[in-house]
Amino acid sequence: MPPEQVGRCCDRRPHPSPAGSRTRGEIAAAAALAQRGVPFSWGGGSASGPTIGIGRGAGTRGFDCSGLTLYAWARAGVALGHYTGTQFRQGRRVPLSARRTGDLLFFGGGTGDPTHVALYLGGGLMIHAPKTGDVVKTTDFLGSPYYRAVFRGATRPG
Repeated sequence: MPPEQVGRCCDRRPHPSPAGSRTRGEIAAAAALAQRGVPFSWGGGSASGPTIGIGRGAGTRGFDCSGLTLYAWARAGVALGHYTGTQFRQGRRVPLSARRTGDLLFFGGGTGDPTHVALYLGGGLMIHAPKTGDVVKTTDFLGSPYYRAVFRGATRPG
């Protein structure tokens, strides 16, 4: 989806924002969308883009989940840590009913730190780096019984 098509949404489709009035969240979403198809790499990603990962990601240039969100929000001028648990504690908590484009969605981990983070796009969609062997992609968050069941909360960086 081109950056100009990312915006606030009340139905299942992202809507464009007027030119020049994009929010930081919309800028972050556009940056993440530009990375679709980049390989998952454990420990990969920086504020500058995809990097060679560590451990299971050694030898693969790409992003892990928190590396993708760190990169996307850096494009919007907001610094995030490169760990899902750290990102969960950064920004302002928002209820699921108030989520906006660019908000971070957290999943899993039981009562400990969440184990996965994605960036909300609007219209029920999120973009994330899911797992080893996969690529950065969009997923229908609202339509996924799995992600709905392990949802832990949302934050708004910046």
